[in-house]
Amino acid sequence: MVGLSGLVVAFALRPSDAAQATAQDWSPFVLVGGLLLIGLVADGDGLFAAVGARLASLTRNGVILFAGSVVLVGAVTATLNLDTSVAFVTPVLVHTARSRRAGEPALLYGCLLLSNAGSLLLPGSNLTNLIVLGHLHLTGGQFAARMWLPWLGALVVTAAVVAVGERRSLQSEGAVPEALPRPRLGLGLAAVVAATVLVIVTRESALPVLAIGAGAGVVRVAQGRLQLGRVWAVLGVPVLAGLFGAAVALGTLGRAWTGPAVLLSHLSGWATAGFAAAATVLVNNLPAASMLAARTPDHPFQLLIGLNLGPNLCVTGSLAWLLWLRSARDAGAQPSLARASGLGAIAVPLSIAVAVAALAVTGRS
Repeated sequence: MVGLSGLVVAFALRPSDAAQATAQDWSPFVLVGGLLLIGLVADGDGLFAAVGARLASLTRNGVILFAGSVVLVGAVTATLNLDTSVAFVTPVLVHTARSRRAGEPALLYGCLLLSNAGSLLLPGSNLTNLIVLGHLHLTGGQFAARMWLPWLGALVVTAAVVAVGERRSLQSEGAVPEALPRPRLGLGLAAVVAATVLVIVTRESALPVLAIGAGAGVVRVAQGRLQLGRVWAVLGVPVLAGLFGAAVALGTLGRAWTGPAVLLSHLSGWATAGFAAAATVLVNNLPAASMLAARTPDHPFQLLIGLNLGPNLCVTGSLAWLLWLRSARDAGAQPSLARASGLGAIAVPLSIAVAVAALAVTGRS
């Protein structure tokens, strides 16, 4: 309600600036809607559950199981967005850990923190990427060429922090499940592949990806394999609408008031990343991205590093926290916000430092 009220106020007071902010912000929200729909169909086809079961069956060693979960979360986040990852992979990893009777804390908290950390690779991996990219006009491949090393560094550092912090749960030898579910290799997989290709090769993939997700969802609803109530719950339309309103309102503020742009122009790349991380805790990463990228930033890639990794500090940082909490509780887990933030407090400064340094190493800073 607050976000939508901000949207109304923005158009009433600064209609031109609000229109520009809307033009910058609508595409990311449309894209995430399409990716969530595709993830819903893929989940219904058993793709995530099959991968989780395969991980559990490969080894009794908790550390190797955790390493496999890092790859899974990183891949799903990069291709289908971090919100899709926390919504659908979290329950898979909880059930995977319980089937082995070991490793649940590491896999549970790892899914959240790694989803945020793994959202640097492609434009569609995080809505903040698309908001900031509005000034850069890069394809997904061009963006990945700049961000692959920071993405890898952030993912590895975050994984190391979680593994060390939850090492006790990974030390026990768990049972290996015998039955492996078989996924349906059809519509869901095809939609995932098509969306991934579109995000990588095109600059404006939001509407095509939404069309793919909506089309796949309509097919599943018509087949009776998907309920409209489930679609509404997964999309979280009221929350997305509120965040969109807040993003447009702060984007309008960033255009009407030069303060944020002037401040960023005086910050180094390192300081830009740190400031952006703090801003996500205060106002959420999506509104923060809209405000801080209202004008072309001097250090856009460092800005993205802070916007994407900073949310691991606190539940206020990103929508992914809320989706993670809901998914974890639906799976029967009891996540601790204090524990997740504690791990994040260690992982965030380390992962930001490594990611920003990686930009300098590759000459892309």
